[in-house]
Amino acid sequence: MRAVCLGIPGRVTEIHEDAGLRMATVDFGGVRREVCLACTPTASVGTYVIVHVGFAITEVDEAEARRTLEVLRAMAGAVEGELGEPLPGTG
Repeated sequence: MRAVCLGIPGRVTEIHEDAGLRMATVDFGGVRREVCLACTPTASVGTYVIVHVGFAITEVDEAEARRTLEVLRAMAGAVEGELGEPLPGTG
């Protein structure tokens, strides 16, 4: 069986520097993680980014981020392996 790695969209909520790296807190619909912004130098607070293994790899617009999160929520357990916990429901 081959593992599937996901790029998950999230919104940058805070930017800071850590050991010379541009880092951010990114909110994935209720789950927050620290993410490296080295590959997305123009990302700012409020920007949506696609995150893979702790790195923001590209920016994405809010509508696309929301659509992708809804699809991921429908894929039971798919996100849990990437984030370490499931995405919260839409409420």
